[in-house]
Amino acid sequence: MSLTNIIRPFFNGRLKALDKYGNQARELQLGVLHRLLGIASDTEWGHSHHYSAGMGYEDFARKTPANTYEDLKGLIDRMRQGERDLLWRGQVRWYAKSSGTTNDKSKFIPVSKEGLHDTHYAGGTDAVAWYLRNNPHSRLFDGKALILGGSHAPNYNLKDSLVGDLSAILIENINPLVNLVRVPRKSTALLSDFEVKRDRIAREAIGRNVTNLSGVPSWMLSVINRVLEISGKEYLNEVWPNLEVFFHGGVAFTPYREQYKRIIDTSRMNYMETYNASEGFFGLQDDPSDPAMSLMVDYGVFYEFIPMDEFGTDNPSIIPLWEVETDRNYAMVITTSSGLWRYIIGDTIRFTQKEPYKFVITGRTKFFINAFGEELIVDNAEKGLAEACSRTGAQVLEYTAAPVFMDDKGKCRHQWLIEFSQMPSDIKAFADILDATLQKVNSDYEAKRYKDITLQPLEVVVARQGVFNDWLKAKGKLGGQHKVPRLGNNRDIIEQILSLNA
Repeated sequence: MSLTNIIRPFFNGRLKALDKYGNQARELQLGVLHRLLGIASDTEWGHSHHYSAGMGYEDFARKTPANTYEDLKGLIDRMRQGERDLLWRGQVRWYAKSSGTTNDKSKFIPVSKEGLHDTHYAGGTDAVAWYLRNNPHSRLFDGKALILGGSHAPNYNLKDSLVGDLSAILIENINPLVNLVRVPRKSTALLSDFEVKRDRIAREAIGRNVTNLSGVPSWMLSVINRVLEISGKEYLNEVWPNLEVFFHGGVAFTPYREQYKRIIDTSRMNYMETYNASEGFFGLQDDPSDPAMSLMVDYGVFYEFIPMDEFGTDNPSIIPLWEVETDRNYAMVITTSSGLWRYIIGDTIRFTQKEPYKFVITGRTKFFINAFGEELIVDNAEKGLAEACSRTGAQVLEYTAAPVFMDDKGKCRHQWLIEFSQMPSDIKAFADILDATLQKVNSDYEAKRYKDITLQPLEVVVARQGVFNDWLKAKGKLGGQHKVPRLGNNRDIIEQILSLNA
């Protein structure tokens, strides 16, 4: 008998709870806030902000400023030294290390025991629950899960305290029973040298019955390519004939979609996007026909939003979930069971519907190009690249873009550095299509491009194979959850990578 059929009924109760997202999102969110405030009332943060278990949303919003990492850094540093009851009750032992993607300074995001279970692991459980509902003939648990992870290290040599990639912290603390259905071995999964780890993962996994993949698309693709190299196979389904789903997140899937379709040559393959970050697990693609994700409203996360047209102003509006509008860009603000209070995470999203609340990720508050008033965001870039790839047969592996500022003749443009896994049939045609699509999806960009008066046609520079990985390696960011910054409002990142593009 199929093990999947035995396990499937255990998800039924959770599926009933998820169905409440359609008409009880406000009540669920207020319940989350009530619980968080009740716990925080016994912390230094709660005392200083006069929190109480019975406090309502309006009082919470009035007493709590919006915060960046720099605002909380002092308390987080004290927590890392072992102090208790600061941002969250008790001692927080785990810290997800993030360099951000716009500078080299590391951030250490607290991950409490409650945050692990009511948010991060809850997201993994619900991903499986929704996947099994959508795929009644699945044999997910009849084989192994290939799960990629990063690495961790001791935190200030405190007992049982770790700092590292979130994925490594999750693997370190996971229920031992999960290890029975996953590859690679824990010791391999936590290796710090990605190049060594990639080879070992491939060799450990080749002979197993892998039915599902979980990880960041860029790093998973690197592992898959090594599997194909070692096995001598052309398609991944020749290695793992029962492979059925890739749970992916961390970076946009658009640049990688065609590459996965090329090397996984089966109509049985499914793809499910997840929105998980060091700070929490926020969204899941519950409908395979809809690219939008459902906002997870009953985890240990309370959500608020800043309209992007007010972001960066002196007194921007900050609104709760039930006041958002569809088709409007928002910066996301979170309050979590790991002690982040009205924390501006840096991601931007756009809601496609309400009740249930579904959204797409549109970019980063710091990942944009607005050097000339064009307000280009990552969502625009992804749509432009998808159209250019579709019409020229290209496949993009990695990219970054930045402005080329005005010369003495007042000429300026955007410069795109792109590493292709499949070159376009005509690079000029690719650039023209990309440029035209950006004008189509972004009226500000279109206005600045009008008759080439302000912005000249964009420039595409072809990157040599491996240059982005070389840059990540030079920064000590190869593997794990590290990402290439897609858009920069200055030339710092692109110049660093161009210097390696010889």
